[in-house]
Amino acid sequence: MRTTIRLVVVAAMALFVACAASSAQSAGEATYKAKCQMCHGATGQADTPMGKATKTLPVSDPEVKKHTAAEMFDATKGGKGKMQPFKDKLTDEQIKDAVAYYRTLK
Repeated sequence: MRTTIRLVVVAAMALFVACAASSAQSAGEATYKAKCQMCHGATGQADTPMGKATKTLPVSDPEVKKHTAAEMFDATKGGKGKMQPFKDKLTDEQIKDAVAYYRTLK
């Protein structure tokens, strides 16, 4: 009886850990959603009202694709065009993580 209870508890804990791990979002994703998504869109397609108003290019645009992660980091930190700088709003690590997440979008 005790062995059965232990097995059930262990199985339940394993299921809980697996669910928590699969639903957790990365730090970059969280930062992107909080600070970038309003212009760049949930999928990076800049299909938001703000993205359209500022003529933000989608992540799929060849002009965007040619930029390195370092160039995107610099643009995010210092601002570029109509994009305001985030140097006083995000840490370097947050910017780096958000850029890395953005680059995963298709």
